[in-house]
Amino acid sequence: MHDHRKLGRELELFGTDPLIGAGLPYWLPAGAAVRHALEEYLRELELRAGYQHVYSPVLGKRELYEMSGHWSHYRDGMFPPMELGGEQVMLRPSLCPHHALLFRSRGRSYRELPLRLAELGGQYRAELSGVLGGLTRVRAMQLNDAHVFCAPDQAAGEARAALAMIRQAYAALGIEPARYRLSLRGPGVKYAGDPDIWDRATAMLAGILDDSGLDWEAGEGEAAFYGPKIDVQVADAAEREATLSTVQVDFYQPVRFDLCYTGPDGARHRPVMVHRSIVGSMERAVAHLIERHGGAFPDWLAPEQFVVLPVAGAQGAAAAGVARQAAGLGLRAHVAGPESGTLNRRIRSSRLVPYQAVVGEREAAAGQVAVRLRDGRRLPPLPAGAALAGIAAHVGAHRTDLWDSSGWPARRPDGADRHEGARGEQDGPGEQAGADRF
Repeated sequence: MHDHRKLGRELELFGTDPLIGAGLPYWLPAGAAVRHALEEYLRELELRAGYQHVYSPVLGKRELYEMSGHWSHYRDGMFPPMELGGEQVMLRPSLCPHHALLFRSRGRSYRELPLRLAELGGQYRAELSGVLGGLTRVRAMQLNDAHVFCAPDQAAGEARAALAMIRQAYAALGIEPARYRLSLRGPGVKYAGDPDIWDRATAMLAGILDDSGLDWEAGEGEAAFYGPKIDVQVADAAEREATLSTVQVDFYQPVRFDLCYTGPDGARHRPVMVHRSIVGSMERAVAHLIERHGGAFPDWLAPEQFVVLPVAGAQGAAAAGVARQAAGLGLRAHVAGPESGTLNRRIRSSRLVPYQAVVGEREAAAGQVAVRLRDGRRLPPLPAGAALAGIAAHVGAHRTDLWDSSGWPARRPDGADRHEGARGEQDGPGEQAGADRF
């Protein structure tokens, strides 16, 4: 694995500035493209799973966080209150109090449950300067968060489905968990709620992990202040672990906010609140993806997905047409022309782009492209439209491999079916009039 801070600078993904402040990174265009692709994938995944997306303010009155319990249990991790119009308002440390208010904004019926509310929202933590680092530990983050309000007999099913969503997303992202941890209450006074409720929630989550066939470990003292949780741990290049994804069952905050729904018997009933984050914050998720893939992201996440390489200036117009077709299919594409150097130099400069399409004299005349994959494989010249349609379909499938034109072997000219790493040197005898010879 790689250091995401070093690669982030080299690949111009993100940066920091002392005038903005420590722990407050900004996203450059390439990094923003990765983040946007990740966000859109998560939204689609959530929509298919029956989630509804909402927006809520990043500020709230101190009274809100007193009600949720954050003020009494998490005050040291929050930014201090600001006086505004005779009231104290704060940057939110968590989205769950806001979503609890959305649930109780009107009366709810059991017919509406489970109600799944998702938001990509900002939250803020007053982290000390000594623990800040790159994208993994920041003071302002965008959290892929969701809260499911459900009847008690629905809670286990919702938590189980959330864990399945996490595993599905990890497969698309090429992420391998270091371990699954059941984070439990520990000694001390930082935990809220009745012990019987904790035992009930803990038994539910342990059963879900067991039913999923996953190896897991218990982590005493790692729970949230309001309930136990499943933490999906990932490791960085130095084998340091961090929590990327969580599933939590919460009986506590529905009581604090007096959340109720009308049951089939016409009486008021208390819902259970399932907290769920598929990949945690965008910052930590992208940091892990940078290190996991070394900047060679899966094609659907790559900042640039398709580069067109005209062999000479005479093929510039044809190359520009291919790039326009690619953009029309939703691919992030550009032309790297001869003004940027020799063909081999441009190939090396584009080594992290999943698909390189060379256009020589023959390809331009025939309306074809010679596609070279990032791993070093080459495909026979194909009609530009067919090649682009195949690549776009593969990108839309959210896979971690590369499109290979229906499994063609695409052997090297010397007959060796050898793959190159994403950062390997590209071979080739230099610029040729026919792109199939580069």
